[in-house]
Amino acid sequence: MAVASSDGKYVNQHFGHAGQFLIFDVDRSGNYEFLELRENVPSCKGGEANESSRMGTLQLIKDCDAVIVSRIGEGAVNFLVSNGIKPFMMTDFIDNALRDLAVLMGQKDKKGYIHLYKILSDFSGLNF
Repeated sequence: MAVASSDGKYVNQHFGHAGQFLIFDVDRSGNYEFLELRENVPSCKGGEANESSRMGTLQLIKDCDAVIVSRIGEGAVNFLVSNGIKPFMMTDFIDNALRDLAVLMGQKDKKGYIHLYKILSDFSGLNF
């Protein structure tokens, strides 16, 4: 799991403005382990997304199932989802965010589907 954080303690970076991602291994019980910090070239400057930089960010976190950010635009959400990465938007301490997300990922409905997109419910018109 990738986390956008400037200080390593708090989820505090917009996906397109993230200068780094902290990478964690997270299990569904809420246990997690920090693996590494990956430097990133932000893909959004002045409100405009740079597709080349966005592809660079994708390559940087492509081995992650999910990314936690403080904010993310609709275009970036659709881009990540279409590339198999689940985006989550929350502003919290990283410890809390990882534990909460692990619990959320462990919740399944009667058909066995994991409800992963509850946090992004503010977005309308997204095609998940």
